[in-house]
Amino acid sequence: MSYFESRLKISFDNLEEVRHILTFCEKLGIKNLILEPINNSNNLKVELLNKIKKITKINIYYRFNLTPSSLNDFKKTLKKYDSFPHILGVETPYKEIQIQAAKDSRIDILSFSNEEIMKTISIGVISLIKQNNSFIEFSLAPIMMKSKGIQSKNFRNLYRFTKLVLDLKPNYIISGNFSELYHFRNPRSLLSICHTLLGMSLYEAKKGFRDNVQLLLKRVNHRVNKNIFQEGVKFIKGGGNDCE
Repeated sequence: MSYFESRLKISFDNLEEVRHILTFCEKLGIKNLILEPINNSNNLKVELLNKIKKITKINIYYRFNLTPSSLNDFKKTLKKYDSFPHILGVETPYKEIQIQAAKDSRIDILSFSNEEIMKTISIGVISLIKQNNSFIEFSLAPIMMKSKGIQSKNFRNLYRFTKLVLDLKPNYIISGNFSELYHFRNPRSLLSICHTLLGMSLYEAKKGFRDNVQLLLKRVNHRVNKNIFQEGVKFIKGGGNDCE
């Protein structure tokens, strides 16, 4: 399978605007795309998803991102996402929420895409993500700044952050996460940026843009599929045995 753009925030209120953005992505050669509704709703109607599927040749997947401001807010909101059929992420600067999210099997991704939130990452949270076999995310959007001073600062922070992640070896994904249409890039171009500017090996970069994203989608599928008890253990109906 081709590489992924793992985070494109988009409003579903105007289907023609969605068509315009997806057409632009097609022209860039993007084959796999994970969309994130700007206005989060855990009720993406099948009718809407079918309409989006018909207007593009891109393989489309969906993710929601929770941005809780308190631990109680996080716990309360998370109850609405039991048996959630899409990727579920959390993005917050609050350490206690990060720790709780890293422990919760309903959370697939802890995102550190924002340049301010990126600075709050800790070895303890990365360790919990690794234990739970969930994913950490970083994005390249912070280095697409007009101000050279801010761009340089964000680049240094991103470099240190990615080195820490690669050293500790949790699951990770890399996204563009761009908000400006003309900042969009084919993931292959972003892969080259990671290799040349962030010092990642091509193997590490490919994991972030392809292999690990496939593992992430597999994780979501296993969570939704009630017949799968744990990795490698699947309940089957009929016959003399209940599971294998």
